[in-house]
Amino acid sequence: MIETAYTQDWPKPLKAESRNLSFSYGLGLAIKNLSVPIAEYQVTALIGPSGCGKSTFLRCFNRMHDLYPGTRYEGEILLYPDSRNLLARDVDPIEVRMRLAMVFQKPNPFPKSIYENVAYGLKVRGITDRRVLDEKVELALRSAALWEEVKDRLPAEGTSLSGGQQQRLCIARALATDPEMLLLDEPTSALDPIATASIEELLLDLKQRVTIMIVTHNMQQAARVSEWTAFMYLGELVEFGLTKQVFTNPSKKQTEDYITGRFG
Repeated sequence: MIETAYTQDWPKPLKAESRNLSFSYGLGLAIKNLSVPIAEYQVTALIGPSGCGKSTFLRCFNRMHDLYPGTRYEGEILLYPDSRNLLARDVDPIEVRMRLAMVFQKPNPFPKSIYENVAYGLKVRGITDRRVLDEKVELALRSAALWEEVKDRLPAEGTSLSGGQQQRLCIARALATDPEMLLLDEPTSALDPIATASIEELLLDLKQRVTIMIVTHNMQQAARVSEWTAFMYLGELVEFGLTKQVFTNPSKKQTEDYITGRFG
């Protein structure tokens, strides 16, 4: 397994990092002693076969596991620049989820209008001024490259959009509260190639203003959109490094076998 001490080639500056992070569902240890740095304003891809702990690891960052009983964290997840341990007992998980927004595998717009989908998190934060809401909704939709397609139909149901548009709506909803990180769990696996290309192009633009972590089974996608890649297997970190190096000259035989399709 990889050394936990960072090397000179690891990212700087950091937006976040896990330190000796383990996570359990009941008696089952799902991830084991993960120390992974997350570069600021770059894309970090998490790859590995199904069941290796990628999504579990991602969801630790915004405390999604707190919603289920019998779960346990060990170690730390530090968010910079304030070096706040997101797993500390005095940290409010709701606030964590505002700072680290998540988009899931399948588009899940709320059964509300396009406008209300994007405004939802803002209203949770107590913003009620219609002018402010209008400005932030438009900004979020523009950031998700969706404004021009929906600006004349904001009262329409979010579920009336195409699959790719729905996923961009979910990204706009996540961006509306100005998160510091965007967590993406297989965001294009349910989309067609055209919609997938649109989301990937969007990510390349979004990383200019938000740090991104993405779980993907698509090796070509990881190579296209990310600067850094972490390869996981059976809940452990096998290899972490620059995406170009991991894909062209991996240091571990297991990484090479996975990337070339020999297993997984």
